[in-house]
Amino acid sequence: MNEYNFNVEKITAEVINWIQNWISANGNERTKVIIGISGGKDSSVTAALLTKAIGKERVIGVLMPNGEQKDISDSQTLVSHLGIQNFTVNIAKAYAGIQSAFTDAGVTQTNDSSQNTDSAPFSAVFKTNTPARLRMVTLYGIAAQIGNCRVVNTCNLSEDLVGYSTFYGDAAGDFAPINKLTTEEVVAIGDYLGLPSSLTHKAPSDGMCGKTDEDNLGFTYHEVNEIARKNIKSEHYKKIIAKYQANLFKVKIIALPCYKPDLPLYLEV
Repeated sequence: MNEYNFNVEKITAEVINWIQNWISANGNERTKVIIGISGGKDSSVTAALLTKAIGKERVIGVLMPNGEQKDISDSQTLVSHLGIQNFTVNIAKAYAGIQSAFTDAGVTQTNDSSQNTDSAPFSAVFKTNTPARLRMVTLYGIAAQIGNCRVVNTCNLSEDLVGYSTFYGDAAGDFAPINKLTTEEVVAIGDYLGLPSSLTHKAPSDGMCGKTDEDNLGFTYHEVNEIARKNIKSEHYKKIIAKYQANLFKVKIIALPCYKPDLPLYLEV
């Protein structure tokens, strides 16, 4: 396998070209793209790549707080920086509505302690994944309203390798430009494109528990990337591989069209 050598200028040009070709094959010169804007590196970099590929007038950003979002200003910074059309859709009422409907229907947590550790009416799994799925519903709803739109997936390789995305939530979409790029590669592209460093270097977080993704995982994305690209094993190697093996089925089921760089990859995805 080739030695790892990430050429940010070359890869960025290739991703932009891939987006142009995919939109051309699956749309037309008027097709727009809908992207959820979280204020983090993935949505920021993907949105920037889209504007380079098809023009800012064809990119629509959607901000989707669940009630109050403390870092909503980061999302606003991104859409302002790129100059793209945007909507803010607060999903709080939809989230409360589905909780109310579950309560009315008598849907409660099971006694399966392996699945639920939360003593509240709704499990931690429900509270983590349901907002992500409601956000994807929102993106497809807006796409249906506007017409001739494609919904963008913003997941990266590092997250997918350890299952840190919501099945049929943020893991869904029509196409996935950065899906086979690691967190560090995404950051490098963002810096190359001149995005605000406060966005590209922001610690990834689900925005709910007050912890970063890496706090929750118990290892760093850098460790995941070192395994994936260089086959370098850290002290958390077994834990990372266990996560990888447990979540590989998700990636195989949701195999979206994506740009695939000519870079070493030591884990199957």
